[in-house]
Amino acid sequence: MSEFSSFHDLRFPVAISFGATGGPERRNDIVSLTSGREKRNARFSQSRHRYDAGTGLRSLDDLHEVVAFFEARRGSLHAFRFRDPFDMKSCRPAETPSALDQDLGEGDDENRRFPLTKTYGDGEDAYRRLIWKPDISTLQVAVAGVAQASPADFTFDPATGEIVFAAASVPAEGATVTAGYEFDVPVRFDVERIEISLKAFKAGQIPSIPLVEVQF
Repeated sequence: MSEFSSFHDLRFPVAISFGATGGPERRNDIVSLTSGREKRNARFSQSRHRYDAGTGLRSLDDLHEVVAFFEARRGSLHAFRFRDPFDMKSCRPAETPSALDQDLGEGDDENRRFPLTKTYGDGEDAYRRLIWKPDISTLQVAVAGVAQASPADFTFDPATGEIVFAAASVPAEGATVTAGYEFDVPVRFDVERIEISLKAFKAGQIPSIPLVEVQF
């Protein structure tokens, strides 16, 4: 059963997430050869993000909110949305998303589906990250630079992570499809219990509350 089959479409408390630490993780196999050279292979095509929400706790009220959220998700059982404080837009952090931010591909007069992605880097080495949980209220799409209307021209399919164009709005041959958005990372608690003492918390000892991205 997919981890997404037990996804709760709720966002982890944003004020706490903005104090969290973490980021992308890569898994590579590195083998040292007898010649002294290395052979390196990527184990996963997509990075996996990990966070520690404990560093975002500032008060007992924050701790109470996280414990309640943990209990409602049944610990690590159900995944949920997390707003990455470092990377949550299709553009730079200080900018406002626009429909021209991210190139999703070119039309061919037939294809109606385009995976929602965010590109890191340039050229052949660029990495295209799949975006599964955009904030739909911020999602903007353009074809050949012309803004499209939702839901008349397009919708978003949360099961596949794709922009789906209406039959009457299929991108023409060679027309560039672009998008802009804010987004969340689908994560789950990567721990089976939250352990802290009131005395330790008041003394400034922050509990570790690890979160890990869930993927298809």
